[in-house]
Amino acid sequence: MKFGDNQIAGTLFILGSLQFILCMLIAESIYPGYSVSKNFISDLGVGPTAPLFNSSIILFGISLLASSFFINRLFKYLPVTILLLVTSLGVIGVGIFPENIKLWHFIASFIAFFFGATVAIVTYKLEKPPLSYLSVVLGLISLASLVLFVSGIHLGLGIGGIERMIAYPTLLWAIAFGGYLISCQN
Repeated sequence: MKFGDNQIAGTLFILGSLQFILCMLIAESIYPGYSVSKNFISDLGVGPTAPLFNSSIILFGISLLASSFFINRLFKYLPVTILLLVTSLGVIGVGIFPENIKLWHFIASFIAFFFGATVAIVTYKLEKPPLSYLSVVLGLISLASLVLFVSGIHLGLGIGGIERMIAYPTLLWAIAFGGYLISCQN
């Protein structure tokens, strides 16, 4: 059976996102004293959970990078391709440069967060409603949370909670977009 570019890209999106979410949850569970409210997500990338977290986020970034090739062939819409490439490099960078490598980790994290939210918004041009609306909403939630995070406003969620409000919407978008891609007729 031959799979189309849409099915390959969608599968990469879903598998990459799901394995990262599951590995992150496992790492949160086994990291001694870890708090989703008080700890950064990237705290999981140092200490006892570093091998699991860093390899998982690198794999996630590689899946996004590979999917960008198929999405480009499928849609030939350069803004999404470029934003997805930049996002994937940021995601990979988070795993290569854990938070104890402060400057590079900060740069990689910002790239992953900002461009991940932005690509979610821009994909509305490739999607049909209602997913196109949902993608914009999820991207805007992520961007608004990034602004709050940088401003030190945590809305009672703690630093880890507001950081998750940046990451979770784009992860949910990636799974939804992956499903959409798989179901596309081309």
